[in-house]
Amino acid sequence: MGYIEFNKTELINLKYSLSKEFIRSNRAGSFAGSTIINCNTRKYHGLLICPLDQVDGQNHVLLSAVDETIIQHGKEFHLAVRKYPGIMHPGHKYLQEFRADPIPILIYHVGGVILQKEMLLAANENQVLIKYTLVDAHSPTVIKLHPFLAFRNIHQLGRANLDVNTKYSDVQNGIKTKMYPVYPSLYMQISKSTEYIHAPNWFYNVEYSEEEKRGYEFKEDLYVPGYFEFPMKKGESIIFSAGLKEADSKGLKQKFTTEIKNRIPRDSFENCLINSAQQFIVHRNNKTEVIAGYPWFGPWSRDTFISLPGLTYAIKEAKTAKEILDLMSKQLKDGLFINDVNHVDSERNSVDAPLWYFWALQKYAEYTGNYHEVWKDYGAKMKSILENYKKGTSYNIKMHDNGLIYSGETGKAVTWMDAVVNGVPVTPRYGYAVEVNALWYNALMFALELAEKEKDTKFIKQWAEWPEIIKESFISTFWNEKKKFLSDYVLNGECNWHVRPNQIFAVSLPYSMLSLEICKSVVDVVENELLTPRGLRTLSPNSSKYQGVYEGNQEERDNAYHQGTVWPWLLGHFCEAYLKVHKKSGIQKVKDIYYGFEEEMRNAGIGSISEIYDGIPPHEAKGAISQAWSVAEILRIKNIIDKFEEKS
Repeated sequence: MGYIEFNKTELINLKYSLSKEFIRSNRAGSFAGSTIINCNTRKYHGLLICPLDQVDGQNHVLLSAVDETIIQHGKEFHLAVRKYPGIMHPGHKYLQEFRADPIPILIYHVGGVILQKEMLLAANENQVLIKYTLVDAHSPTVIKLHPFLAFRNIHQLGRANLDVNTKYSDVQNGIKTKMYPVYPSLYMQISKSTEYIHAPNWFYNVEYSEEEKRGYEFKEDLYVPGYFEFPMKKGESIIFSAGLKEADSKGLKQKFTTEIKNRIPRDSFENCLINSAQQFIVHRNNKTEVIAGYPWFGPWSRDTFISLPGLTYAIKEAKTAKEILDLMSKQLKDGLFINDVNHVDSERNSVDAPLWYFWALQKYAEYTGNYHEVWKDYGAKMKSILENYKKGTSYNIKMHDNGLIYSGETGKAVTWMDAVVNGVPVTPRYGYAVEVNALWYNALMFALELAEKEKDTKFIKQWAEWPEIIKESFISTFWNEKKKFLSDYVLNGECNWHVRPNQIFAVSLPYSMLSLEICKSVVDVVENELLTPRGLRTLSPNSSKYQGVYEGNQEERDNAYHQGTVWPWLLGHFCEAYLKVHKKSGIQKVKDIYYGFEEEMRNAGIGSISEIYDGIPPHEAKGAISQAWSVAEILRIKNIIDKFEEKS
C-alpha cells in the first residue's frame, strides 16, 4: 500500500474526495492541480498552468482537463468528473484507486477494463505528460481523449465567445492550436499514430465549488477543439503530451520514463515535505525564485526570506539559497524590498521583510560557515538597510532616538499582519511593533558580529552603542511585569495588550534582548493561549475580537485572517523559543509538534501543508493548499530536532 493512497470507498464519496487536492509544479514555473478524482473545483485548477511573459507575465490555465472515454462494442463509458448546474458528470463511479507516489496515479475499472492514468510535468519545460496504460481488457478497446482548453489568467474565468480561434495545424501525431492571437500555441501530441477529429465545441457553465464558497464568480465555459481517438491493446501504454513546444512523439515514452526516475519518492512524511519544498523553487528567465504558495501566490519578498532556510539549508541546497539571495539583493531600494517580486509597480511597504533578509543571511552563514562571504557579498546591502531605517524611509519607517523602529501609515498595513478591508487595515499595528523591533535588534547584532569578524572598525564605531540602547528601550516599552508578556505594539505610549504570536520572535531569534525569566513567561503565555497542533493562533481566544473560523467571502475571510486564524509557519520560532527555555526537557513536545503534521499529508493539499487553519478544533485547513513558509518551517523544525539530538 502506498504512503498516500485513497480507495474506491473514499473516492466515490464526493464530500470527502473533492476536499483532497494535489499540486505538482516544475522548475520552469508551470504547475498542475486538481482534486484526487480529477474534478476541478477551483478556477486555479488545470493540467497545464504556465507563466506567460508574452501575455502579462502571470500564470495562465491553458489545458484545463482531458476527458477520457472508453469504447467497447460501440458503447461509450465517460470517465470525466465535472460539475454543471444541478448535475455532476459521474466518472468517479469508475475510480478504484488514487496513489500519489511518485506522481498522481488513478486507476479506473469499467466492466472488464482496467485503465491506469499517470500524470507528470516535465521538470524544466512547460509540458504535461499523461501516461495511459490498458492494464486489462476482455475485448477490443478504443480510447477517446477530449482536451478542454481555457487559455485565460488563473484569476479570471472564460466565457464562450466569437473571438476564439477554431483553426489548428497538424504536427507529429497531433495538433497545435491557440484560442487567441496573444497566446503561444499549445501542442497536443500522442506517442502513437492517432486520428484527430476536429469538432470545435463549447461546454457551458462548468462550476467550481470552491470559488462559490469563497464568494467569487464560479462558472465558466471551456472550449474543446476536437478529440483524439485510437485503439489500445491489453498491456499497451501511450503518452499524451501537451506543451508549448513541439515534442518528438516517438520519444515521449522514453521521456516519461526518464522524468519519473528523477522524482523524489513520496513514501514517507519527510520525503513528502522535501518534495513539496522543491516545488516552490522556480528557475525561469535566468532567475531563481520562491513561489509563496499554490495555487494563487507568486514570489513575495517577505515569504521568500522566511521560507529560505527551510526550503534550502534544511534540505542541503545552499547553492539554490545563494542564487535566491543574489536575485533578491538586487531589488533593494531605499532600504526596502518590493512586496510582489514579479510586479515592478508593487509597493515596498513591508517593514519586516528587510529584517527577515538579515535572518536568512544569518542562517546561511550558520549553515555554510562562510561568514566572510556573507559580509563581502551582502554587507553593503545590510548597511544600506540599517542606514535607511536609522534616517527614515517610506511609510514612516524610522529609528527613533530610543533605538526602536517606528512604522506605519494610515491605510497601510506594513507588518506581516497585512490584511486590509475596504482600505482599512484589520490589524493596523502602527508605532513600535514587537516583532519588528526584535528583528531589528537581531539584524544589528548579526551585522556587528560580521563586522567584528572582518574588522570593519568604521561600521563598529558607528553602531556599537545602539544594541544596549535598543535593549533597554525594548524591555521598558514592551514588557509588563504584572501581565508577564510583551505588548504587541505601542503607539504614542499606549500599549496594545492583545495576546498575539508576534512576541515569540523576541525569544526565538538568535540574538534576544530578554532574560531567561522573561523568555519563559512569554513562551508560557504563547503556549497556553495560542498554541494548537497546526500552528499558533494570531489572537487569543480570550479576546473579544477573536474569530475561530476562517470562511465566507473575501471581506469576511480577511477580517479573520489575523484575528485567531492559525498559521503553521509560526511554529518554527515557537519550537526554537521553547527549546531555549526548556532545553532537553522540551524536545519531546517539539517532536510531537513535528510528527503531528504527518496526518496532514492526506488532507487538503495532499503531501504538503496548507497556508492556514481554523483557530477552533478540529483546525480545518484553509487558504492556499500548499504554502512555502508552512512547509519550510515544519522542515526546519525537523532540522532543529536533529541538531539538538546531535548535541545531546
